[in-house]
Amino acid sequence: MAFMRLGSKSEAFHREGQTWLCTTGLVSDVTIEVGDMKFHLHKFPLLSRSGLLERLIEESSTDDGSGCVLSLDEVPGGGKTFELITKFCYGVKIELTAFNVVSLRCAAEYLEMTDNYGEGNLVGMTETFLNEVFGNWTDSIKSLQTCEEVTDYAEDLHIISRCVDSLAIKACADPSLFNWPAKNATSDKNTEDASESHLWNGISASGKMLQQPTGEDWWFDDASFLSLPLFKRLITAIESRGMKLENIAMAVMYYTRKHVPLMNRQATIDEQVMDTPTTTTPSESEQKEALEEIVGLLPRKKGVNPTKFLLRLLQTAMVLHASQSSREDLERRIGNQLDQAALVDLLIPNMGYSETLYDVECVLRMIEQFVSSTEQAGVVPSPCIIEEGHLVKDGSDLLTPSTLVATLVDGYLAEVAPDVNLKLAKFESIAAAIPDYARPLDDGVYHAIDVYLKAHPWITDSEREHICRLMNCQKLSLEASTHAAQNERLPLRVIVQVLFFEQLRLRTSVSGWFFVSENLDNPENPNGGNGGMLKPRGENVRERVSELEKECMTMKQELQKLVRSKRSWKNFTRKLNFKKKSECCKPKDQATPAI
Repeated sequence: MAFMRLGSKSEAFHREGQTWLCTTGLVSDVTIEVGDMKFHLHKFPLLSRSGLLERLIEESSTDDGSGCVLSLDEVPGGGKTFELITKFCYGVKIELTAFNVVSLRCAAEYLEMTDNYGEGNLVGMTETFLNEVFGNWTDSIKSLQTCEEVTDYAEDLHIISRCVDSLAIKACADPSLFNWPAKNATSDKNTEDASESHLWNGISASGKMLQQPTGEDWWFDDASFLSLPLFKRLITAIESRGMKLENIAMAVMYYTRKHVPLMNRQATIDEQVMDTPTTTTPSESEQKEALEEIVGLLPRKKGVNPTKFLLRLLQTAMVLHASQSSREDLERRIGNQLDQAALVDLLIPNMGYSETLYDVECVLRMIEQFVSSTEQAGVVPSPCIIEEGHLVKDGSDLLTPSTLVATLVDGYLAEVAPDVNLKLAKFESIAAAIPDYARPLDDGVYHAIDVYLKAHPWITDSEREHICRLMNCQKLSLEASTHAAQNERLPLRVIVQVLFFEQLRLRTSVSGWFFVSENLDNPENPNGGNGGMLKPRGENVRERVSELEKECMTMKQELQKLVRSKRSWKNFTRKLNFKKKSECCKPKDQATPAI
């Protein structure tokens, strides 16, 4: 740490309680009170260095020559700083350090200790030393921290802005080029995975503490010791100098973890393996204030802040009863990138007066925000094809933000559906918030409906009919259709609809087999006229087609009987042997797994 020695004389003062006395043997002729401390001093050493003290002593002098008493409660830094100033005036040895230079500079300005009152006065000496401090990262951080004690004076003298600028320059530069406290370089792989593997600097997604900050995040820990106003100034300066928003987001997350410890309690057990120790735990009101400021400090760009962090921040905001504007801001941010969320993080415990276990209202607002932002961005869904229960687009699986969110929401519905206090209208609102094009398959929403019906057996038949309208029976996979056709909790109309679309599916399969069979039997077909080698295969195809025709005819007859007699659907599906219906579409030697 940098330091500068001033003065040459040995100690000339001693302290008795809250009183400082000069040991020169001369009778004190001026007493200066600073707070609860008193300094018994002499006029000449003071007025020869300070313009303010010269005027005050002159104004307070009496004709009888008795000593004067001055009050300097406004001096920056208080009694501790004035003690050093007194020693400087007497030429006693003192040291300027990063810890005391700011208060000494402010006090020297307040006392008018310029070169007009002696060459090499304190204003010039502290200014020279400050320039040296600003050249070093560690000293600059320490000096910036001490600015909190004399904020107004340091602001007027531009000490804070100069210190922040020096830190911003260093944070944005390559630490390997300078003698700064950079850590071991991060490997390329770790750098690429940093946004995914770290929730906060030094903490992996699995909750394990890393050795220490590395690479571009070397300055996070030092900056986290600043007060929030100073940290905000530093982050703003760093951002203005073009630092990557991802790094800024990581720095803010690191700061949040240290100053909002309640947020760490919202983590899962695995992520609570290591907590950063703090000397004092801030009160909930202090954490609430910090959280509200931090929300506004996070980068606004979509996708820069990890969704997992934003969701945990939102949950903490609810616990701390943060402002409505802060919570709404977080909900908007999360909603805009909801496709990056994990199901477990959406299960936010209800902090309000609702009887539901989870805060479904909050999740609904975020879903609506995602849909709104997607539509405003003009995202047009690409056409997709469903083949044998699989989602296909141009020969590859279709994974778009909308389909990811649809899958996420269907999974969320299945998790909250067992809550007996979850109203049907709320369940339907969440399911219906996802547009139809986002669900190429409705297996997920069918599963959620089934879970809800099982947990709410008392709902009426009309309500069962209504909730089943959330799914499209044409978009169920073969497995889901098979399950639905035997589901006692579904209304009979839905069962019939499922079987009807299964019949259409079978007819499509029959048409496909006819097409293949004709091509194989066509002698003009290069593949069909190969010396009769493919004839057995053609015969095999015709056998399968014949079986499918019989199956479709049987289904049609049974459906007509069901409509006329309204017989039990359970007996119908047993007679139809629907569970093994799919076997007819497979070779005889291929076993069908049990469902």
